[in-house]
Amino acid sequence: MEVLERVSAALRVLSHPHRLKIVELLLAGEMPVGELAGRLGLAPNAVSQHLNMMKAHGLLTSRREGRTILYLADNPDARNVINCIRKHHCASP
Repeated sequence: MEVLERVSAALRVLSHPHRLKIVELLLAGEMPVGELAGRLGLAPNAVSQHLNMMKAHGLLTSRREGRTILYLADNPDARNVINCIRKHHCASP
């Protein structure tokens, strides 16, 4: 049951449209908060909150490069969820 609770929590985190888009962007490569905020049209502090939530659930990693923190979605489960969504909900009928 513990595994299902963790999976359920991760799915709840990913259920927000901005967080799904963040993961999609970060699957392509590392990005800092400012670049993500610009691409999403959101305030950097809002993006930071989303990133922190996803990082706490193990969906993202980060590394520091000087004063910049770069985020990356290198979790294969996050990639699989995005691919599953694309396959089942973005295909033409």
